[in-house]
Amino acid sequence: MKIDLHTHILPRDWPDLDAKYGYSGFVRLDHYKPCSARMMIGDRVFREITDNVWDPKRRIEDCDRDGVSMQVLSTVPVMFSYWAKPADALELSRRLNDHIAEVVRDHPKRFAGLGTIPMQDPDLAAGELERCVRELGLRGAEIGTHVDANQHSGRIDTLNLDNASLQPVWSAAQELDAAIFVHPWDMLGKERMPKYWLPWLVGMPAETCLAICSMIFGGVFERFPKLRIAFAHGGGAFPFTIGRIERAFHVRPDLVATENNTNPREYLAHDSTPARFYVDSLVHDADALTLLLKLFGPQRIAFGSDYPFPLGETTPGQLIESIKLFANEKRSLLSETAREFLRL
Repeated sequence: MKIDLHTHILPRDWPDLDAKYGYSGFVRLDHYKPCSARMMIGDRVFREITDNVWDPKRRIEDCDRDGVSMQVLSTVPVMFSYWAKPADALELSRRLNDHIAEVVRDHPKRFAGLGTIPMQDPDLAAGELERCVRELGLRGAEIGTHVDANQHSGRIDTLNLDNASLQPVWSAAQELDAAIFVHPWDMLGKERMPKYWLPWLVGMPAETCLAICSMIFGGVFERFPKLRIAFAHGGGAFPFTIGRIERAFHVRPDLVATENNTNPREYLAHDSTPARFYVDSLVHDADALTLLLKLFGPQRIAFGSDYPFPLGETTPGQLIESIKLFANEKRSLLSETAREFLRL
């Protein structure tokens, strides 16, 4: 069995949100030819997509071709809209979440769902997370690696995931036993990376490492010990810089260990205990996946493909199948870790 934790979906249609809310920056779809659309932000083409982004039947056909038993659906991160007015972001979140819930209801054996929540207002976010879990039957939420709030007002408040204002979200997730999948967006240093697709190649791994370090050093895992968090793209740069991160913890505790004196390596697998948090398997490299197994343990790595986008796996699950694993390890990576993470 294969359960793909990391896939993205959109509705086929939604209103012109710039016109609806009276300010610009929202995504709209331009269905400029059959089975294809452009994701537009203003007059700029953000991405071209095909109907497998919105058509469940197309997705199921692809899953059957690749031997994927179930996809976990979450929105495309550009739709987070943390920059928007909170009430507008909540309304958009509800629209996206209702759509995902409908797809899951129509195909309960093929799809599970994660919602999106307006993180720029943690109380609204906590309330929408509760609605996702208790009313819509979703397994939790997908969130960004940080929150750039208030951009519509001309002021940008950048909140990392250790920010005290986000406590209502973590509290709600723990109380609801909801899974939280962290996906990078609005990448660090993007103004210095206008060429070569560097925001996706360099910014995204750095964003995820920043999020993990923020949660570790900010003591979030200590305050919320039952919180279940997974990070996309194998944890980004974090697994490959843990040595440097731990070294800094030891030699400059005055700068690093100001809010949490637990060694960051303690959050990784040790003494037959799996890591404190989860990652997906989307690293595109057998040696990198082998390192993840050592650092996290198979019980904390879930198969993820980033379907249906170009940086995803061409054949979902192929990397896991390509490396030498014990049968129980392969089962964990392909399905059992996702089952446990999502409480399926």
